[in-house]
Amino acid sequence: MNQHASIAQAKLRIGHSACPHDCPSTCALDVELLDDRTIGRIHGAKANTYTAGIVCAKVARYADRVHHPDRLKTPLVRAGAKGEGGWKESSWEAALDLVAEKFMAAEEKYGSETVWPYFYAGTMGLVQRDGINRLRHAKKYSGFFGSICTNLAWTGWMMGAGKLAGPDPREMAKSDCVVIWGTNAVVTQVNVMTHAVRARKERGAKIVVIDIYDNATMKQADMGLVLKPGTDGSLACAVMHILFREGMADRDYLEKYTDDPKGFEAHLADKTPEWAAAITGLSVAEIEAFARLVGTTKRTFFRLGYGFSRQRNGAVNMHAALSVAAVTGCWQYEGGGAFHSNSGILKLNTELVEGVRLRDPGIRHLDQSRIGPVLTGAPDALFGGPPVTAMLIQNTNPANVAPEQRLVKQGFLRDDLFTCVHEQFMTDTAKLADIVLPATMFLEHDDIYKGGGNQHITLGPKLIDPPEGPRTNHFVIEELAKRLGVADRPGFGMTERQHIDIMLDKKGLGTFDTFKEQRWADLQPEFDQAHFITGFGHADGKYRFRPDWTGQAASNRPPKSMGIFGPHQRLPEFPDHVDLIEVADDEHPFRLATSPARNFLNSSFTETPVSIAREIRPQLLIHPEDATALGLDEGSRVEVGNRRGEVVLHAKLFDGVRRGVVIAEGVWPNSAHERGEGINVLTGADAPAPYGGAAVHDNKVWVRAA
Repeated sequence: MNQHASIAQAKLRIGHSACPHDCPSTCALDVELLDDRTIGRIHGAKANTYTAGIVCAKVARYADRVHHPDRLKTPLVRAGAKGEGGWKESSWEAALDLVAEKFMAAEEKYGSETVWPYFYAGTMGLVQRDGINRLRHAKKYSGFFGSICTNLAWTGWMMGAGKLAGPDPREMAKSDCVVIWGTNAVVTQVNVMTHAVRARKERGAKIVVIDIYDNATMKQADMGLVLKPGTDGSLACAVMHILFREGMADRDYLEKYTDDPKGFEAHLADKTPEWAAAITGLSVAEIEAFARLVGTTKRTFFRLGYGFSRQRNGAVNMHAALSVAAVTGCWQYEGGGAFHSNSGILKLNTELVEGVRLRDPGIRHLDQSRIGPVLTGAPDALFGGPPVTAMLIQNTNPANVAPEQRLVKQGFLRDDLFTCVHEQFMTDTAKLADIVLPATMFLEHDDIYKGGGNQHITLGPKLIDPPEGPRTNHFVIEELAKRLGVADRPGFGMTERQHIDIMLDKKGLGTFDTFKEQRWADLQPEFDQAHFITGFGHADGKYRFRPDWTGQAASNRPPKSMGIFGPHQRLPEFPDHVDLIEVADDEHPFRLATSPARNFLNSSFTETPVSIAREIRPQLLIHPEDATALGLDEGSRVEVGNRRGEVVLHAKLFDGVRRGVVIAEGVWPNSAHERGEGINVLTGADAPAPYGGAAVHDNKVWVRAA
């Protein structure tokens, strides 16, 4: 290192924060601060035992986003027709005055439920993300059922375990076998690999990856199982059939901790490897090898991911995969058991920040994932209420990421709909708005974060000043409350730090200032509780092989006013394979999944040059034999379609996928596609059984040369 570099390094300040993005890892971060407005590289915090010094490449180069020349910096008001791209600059005062005026006019005409504040997980910070609910409840605007991400996976987990918690995820490093099922961890939660690979290096552990294609995670596996989409339940059942058949089921554990092991064993009698092979596309030998590995390895850790949330039968599949751990009894051992999310243990009191006591239970809820039907007036989506004629959108980009994109766009283009979008970039949704407000980024405001994929609550204090122009989500909610006459209600008139102080105090974690020194709190329960040795989360303490598909409590269950969704009558009595999916047919012989891209995170990072360059362009991964049958070559323009529409991509020949299955990685901006329409033209907005969700990897399509 030369002298100038040494001096620069010595002067480098390091700030501490948490990654705000919708990744279960919620990494603790060390941020290079070059001056009061400029950051350098971002690193994973070495002192945090889950992050362990590792962070994904896209967050490491976050300076590309913070200092991007195309960041929105001035409020904009639409000039001309919707979607044409004509804008005039505005002051913040005038823009917020206009938003309030439009909201009040809409409310006067249709009642308060005509306004729908719409948000999601562009930031996972509890103040900046969830404060929009405070305004919602104070004004009696339409409720928001946030269904797009977790529902099917969480529902399946809760049906079996009864509580959204599990073993310390750091225990993967103490396992003899780590099964990574339904998550491309290298791409979506890199820290899973940190601990799994450590187990392999230190203990000789085997890593098993189960997914629908040979992705980046599977390339690191000792055993990789490539399934047909939506067939996880059949694999799990065949594995458990073998465990019972060959004496590898822990009968003592089953008798003590599960509800009906004898009935379940009888149910599995015909769930043979041959039966599952015909459904999954796996060989009998692959199924038997996997069963014997987990059946003879007591310290097996099942890391179950959010891929289960993307198929219409995902709740059934999650419950079935989770049940394997109950049959083996691996919960009893350190480094064993199953884990999906620790969201059930990380509760902070958000009563004030969300205005919970202001909520009117008589106000309708609208389903986030069904925004297309909602905005186009589908009666079953509006739940008997008025049309939505005014929206405030924060932290999400539904015109790009929501299912049935053509309906979504059609809705946003309605002349009688007023839309205000608070954003960092001119997203597909912002392009369709009437007013666009510039937003801060996570290093430019105070917030606090919960890590569902680990066990930490982590502080994210403001580290740099934003450019001139952008304002926080909290600022927008507070200013609108003043203009809409509710600023005197509980929870308003407080700073971000005051809200954080209250949440920390109620949890016994001190104050913002004291917690800033501590940086995070480790809330992992003791072993017996985390491994359900003291009992599972149901009243009788038993794991349920026989789930109550319509009665089980769940943190993501829809309000009673919305009822139970989908063909729930077809949900099975015991774990099984059920075709609640878009099964391929003669007209649509392919199954399409819209899997995550390594360099994007939903629609975030699609604006940064390095991410764009590494992902190249929207592509369709297709088996070479399928491509040959269709007359396609590497790079050919290919049209993919179904009854919802059609899009054009470029073929990428790939033998790491089953024949009849195609993969489109990443949520590219609509404008990146040849016809200006993105991949979610093809995904469905129907609500899956029993508690809803968005089955964006569950699509039957036709494929042909464009």
